Amino acid sequence: MRYAGTAISIRQAFKEVKAFEWDGEYRAAARAAIKELLEGKMESYIDDHLEEMEYQGVADRRNGHYERHILTEAGDVVVAVQRTRLRSAQEVLKSFGRRSATVDRMILECFVLGLSTRKVGRALLWALGEKVSASTVSKVAKQLDGAVTAYHRRGLPNRYRFLFFDGVVLKNRTGAGARKRVVLVALGITAEGKKEVIDFKLATGESQGAWESFLNDLYRRGITGAGVALIVVDGGKGLLAGLEVAYGTIPVQRCWAHKTRNVLNHIRMAEQEEVKTDLHKISHASGIREAQRMFRRFVLKWSEQYPKAVECLQKDIEDLCSFFAIPDCSLWRHIRTTNAIERRFVEVKRRTRPMGVFSDRTSMERILYAIFTYENTKEGTATPLLLTHNS
Repeated sequence: MRYAGTAISIRQAFKEVKAFEWDGEYRAAARAAIKELLEGKMESYIDDHLEEMEYQGVADRRNGHYERHILTEAGDVVVAVQRTRLRSAQEVLKSFGRRSATVDRMILECFVLGLSTRKVGRALLWALGEKVSASTVSKVAKQLDGAVTAYHRRGLPNRYRFLFFDGVVLKNRTGAGARKRVVLVALGITAEGKKEVIDFKLATGESQGAWESFLNDLYRRGITGAGVALIVVDGGKGLLAGLEVAYGTIPVQRCWAHKTRNVLNHIRMAEQEEVKTDLHKISHASGIREAQRMFRRFVLKWSEQYPKAVECLQKDIEDLCSFFAIPDCSLWRHIRTTNAIERRFVEVKRRTRPMGVFSDRTSMERILYAIFTYENTKEGTATPLLLTHNS
């Protein structure tokens, strides 16, 4: 026998609450309405069960009740769960778990918005009237695991005009101590100029094999490179080799921020600012001809004093100037570096700094997904957050 009361929505209770007008604190009235609604449903559930048992000739009778706490939008609601010798009205509450689905959604939204597990509890205190523990937030955050898996498997559209690839190092705690993990990241800029973290992958390093695996997966899921005018990279050898296999026909732009750091490694501290200014004149030139002229001046000025620095720049100058081929010069500042990726990891490191390191691979994926989803949401490029409520 199927009971209509097995799928209760707290919204029903709030509708009843909103039908009244009162002065002062509304939470007590809201909790009372929710309690009355749920206990009424459970009473009907037990009545229907006993009626069915009598019809079938099965002996059963009421056997008291026990209390159950449910965290709702109005705070903690204590309900009396009726039971018989053979059955409990717990079935009516199965869709809630220990919290309503809406409360779990609130917790997850706070987590995705960048709050730490401890700060989520404080943030929701005034909204719920009850403190949510850090351990509860952590348990709810595990619901993100399904969303992370879906995110890594979703189909990808060919809607990007520019693609960015970079590898960023984070720390992961293991039984043997902290271990560095590399996060391979793909970011795209759409034809409308919106940025999106397309996907990421945890790897042990930036080898050609690691990058090929990541790039081939993106290709299979839909990013074939059609419509992509430029690929911006950090310059790692593994990535460059992997691009030849997956996207070998698309022009490559080497990141000026990475190259500047590499060049300055060969310069004495006292002259680094001057050299940096001269590099800036190349990267921020008004066009390719001015950039070539500034490059020649750089070579003449510094080749005798810093031959290794000049060689470091000279061997990649062609790829460093690929962005000048894009007609719209207003886009140049966005596509001459991989800073769009690095800026997102500033937020990752801010969130994880109190932790020291991640506790495991799963928590690392969960936090990266949450932060990247938040950044994509600000750009209007986020995919829906698909979650299920688990009690």
